[in-house]
Amino acid sequence: MGYQFSDLTSACEQDWHAYIKHDFVRQLGAGTLEDGAFRHYLKQDYLFLIHFGRAYALAAYKSASLADLRQALEGMKAIIDIELDLHIEFCRQWGISEDDLAALPEARATLAYTRYVLDTGSRGDLLDLHVALSPCLVGYGEIARWLNAQPFTRRGADNPFDAWIAMYEGEEFQQAMQAEIAWLDARLAEVSPARFAELKKIFNDATRLEIDFWQMGLDRAD
Repeated sequence: MGYQFSDLTSACEQDWHAYIKHDFVRQLGAGTLEDGAFRHYLKQDYLFLIHFGRAYALAAYKSASLADLRQALEGMKAIIDIELDLHIEFCRQWGISEDDLAALPEARATLAYTRYVLDTGSRGDLLDLHVALSPCLVGYGEIARWLNAQPFTRRGADNPFDAWIAMYEGEEFQQAMQAEIAWLDARLAEVSPARFAELKKIFNDATRLEIDFWQMGLDRAD
């Protein structure tokens, strides 16, 4: 019997839960997160999305099949043509202009995370890259679902961060998350225990860097 994506989260359960249930996430769900912390996160997430687009370009280069090449192209187009524009508009609603975004320096947590993903993809194969990216793509969808199940979460006009939760609980993002899990499941089913151990380390490292990204927002650290 082969491995599945759930084996990665189970193998890194402590860090995975620390990421999904981070104080930044809890405060966001409760509507108590400081506006300044959320703005700092939004700015750095803009920079992360740019590197996420670069990672999909790298995925296209690493693709050995036409199906994988098309998947990488659609992922890059979704980020560059759609998600970045939505993010810029979202930032504008929080008083952050496009000029502000263009002039941003990268926080250390942003540098560490994005370069780790790109370096992992450059050194490894397509599966290494997807595993490094999965805490973001799968994690945000899981976070939205987890928040909706918590009694402390406030929805609607009572929560200034409701639109963020709605974005990641939405059908489009949830479908993309499930498609990524299916892709990973199909490839993890074929790996050896030794190869799984390598992928588990990548997944755990990326998850720890996600934790640092939340903490960066909470601390407003540069």
